[in-house]
Amino acid sequence: MKLLFIGDIVGRPGRDLLRKHLKALTATYAVDLVIANGENAAGGAGITRDNAVEILGAGVDVITTGNHVWDKREALEFIATEPRLVRPANYPPGTPGLGSHVALSRSGVRVGVVNVMGRVFLHAIDDPFRAADREIARVKAAGAQVVFVDMHAETTSEKVALGWYLDGQVAAVVGTHTHVQTADERILPGGTACLTDVGMTGPHDGVIGMDKTAVLARFLTGLPARFEPASGDFRLHGVTVTTDPASGRATAIERVALTDTELQALTDAASAAVAAR
Repeated sequence: MKLLFIGDIVGRPGRDLLRKHLKALTATYAVDLVIANGENAAGGAGITRDNAVEILGAGVDVITTGNHVWDKREALEFIATEPRLVRPANYPPGTPGLGSHVALSRSGVRVGVVNVMGRVFLHAIDDPFRAADREIARVKAAGAQVVFVDMHAETTSEKVALGWYLDGQVAAVVGTHTHVQTADERILPGGTACLTDVGMTGPHDGVIGMDKTAVLARFLTGLPARFEPASGDFRLHGVTVTTDPASGRATAIERVALTDTELQALTDAASAAVAAR
């Protein structure tokens, strides 16, 4: 069984890539379940109800988030009614929403998706390691045969540490948040696939998805600036993890990094194949 995780979706450009090309991408990679981080879907900060509906409608099965999950206040309400949208499990008790979800893949395997957030250089919330233990136990009790963890964190060390901590207990631990895809994909000795950061899906001609003019002004002057998504060089970053449902461990991991042109070629090929039938 193969899982596809899509790195942080940034604004409308990121959402458009999914809407136009996700169907062909999942067919090309023979994907059974799609997970995506959507905390930057609303103009680069936060997620709205409409954003979530659009992303799910494009073919994503579960949406994870991170420190920007509450940037749009409406998320405080609708997250409680949409179990496919999860927030970091280590927010304190009483926080709206859940930190994990069990989804049924296209091949009939139940997949537990767990979201936790690091504490180094981020909000000082609860311990992500113990929160991960709790949520993994919860999804396995709910019948999950395979468990996938999105570790939303600033530092490489914290993300790598969680991978080693959970080695053998889950199929994958992948990192999000920094918007820069790393090249350290591997499978640890216990069978857990890891990648420090998946990268971002959206415009790459700015600064981690944002228009470079405003970002440069902020760095040069120290004054507040309104950030908007950049407008070019659209790319989709992700990772596929092949798993063995019998053991719950990973057998392969592969980074995905595709330009808009490459994605369009996949979509055109898929359309041509359908037309030829």
